[in-house]
Amino acid sequence: MAVKILIVEDNPVARSFLCRVVRESFSDTIVITEAGDLETARRHVATQSGQSAVAPNDPFKLVLVDLELPDGNGLELLAELARYPATKIVTTLYSDDDHLFPALQCGADGYLLKEDRFEVLVEELQKIVRGQPPLSPAIARRLLTHFRHGAGVTGGDAGIAPLPSGLQSSRPMPLGKGAPLDHERLTPRESEVLTYLSKGFTIKEIASLMGIKWFTVNDHIKSIYKKLNVSSRAEAAVLASKQGLV
Repeated sequence: MAVKILIVEDNPVARSFLCRVVRESFSDTIVITEAGDLETARRHVATQSGQSAVAPNDPFKLVLVDLELPDGNGLELLAELARYPATKIVTTLYSDDDHLFPALQCGADGYLLKEDRFEVLVEELQKIVRGQPPLSPAIARRLLTHFRHGAGVTGGDAGIAPLPSGLQSSRPMPLGKGAPLDHERLTPRESEVLTYLSKGFTIKEIASLMGIKWFTVNDHIKSIYKKLNVSSRAEAAVLASKQGLV
C-alpha cells in the first residue's frame, strides 16, 4: 500500500522542491497530495477550522506544513492535527524562537528550513524511519543553545516561550518587510539568474546555462539578495514568485 503524504505550501516553486525532497527520501511507494492553503489542507484531512481532525481508515503518514499561508497560519493546522496519526514536520524560512517554539508546542515532530540544501533535507527526512526528529542543523544548534543558556529544563515546557494569544494574530511577518520590491532595479542578467534560482538550479548549472563563470553567477546572487533584502535563495525564490517575477 502506498504511503500518503500531504505537503501544505502556497509557493509552487517551494512545493515542487519539497515534492522532490520527499520522493528522494523514501524507498516506499508514495502518493503526494499538495495543498496551497489551509482550506484545501483541511479538506484533505477532513477537518474544519478550530476542530480536531479525525483520522480516516487510510490517513496521511507524513504532513509537511509551511507556517505562512494565504488564508492563515500553519500553527492552526498543527493544532488541529494534534491527535491525527501522522508525523508532522514544519517546513519554513523562519528560524527564530518566535516561530520555532510555538510550532513545537502545537505538535510539530520536526522543523526544517527550506533554504537548506536538497541533500540535507533528504538526510533529515530519512531520520523519520529511524524514529528521530528531523531538524535542520541551524535549528538543532538553536535548540541546544537555548537550553544551554539557562532556559531551564526542569519541567516539560520549561524555558519554552508561551503560545501567543490567538494563533491568527501570530502570523509570520511577510518576507522583505520594510523593503518594497522594485524588480526594475534588477539587471536583465540578475533577473535571469533569479529565474534559474527559483527553479532550483545550482550555481554551477546556472553558469553552464548562461555561458558565464560560476563566480560571476555568485556575484549576481549577492547583488540580488541585497536588492531584494533577503538572505537565502529560498527567500529570493518565494519573494520573486509572490511578486510575479518568475
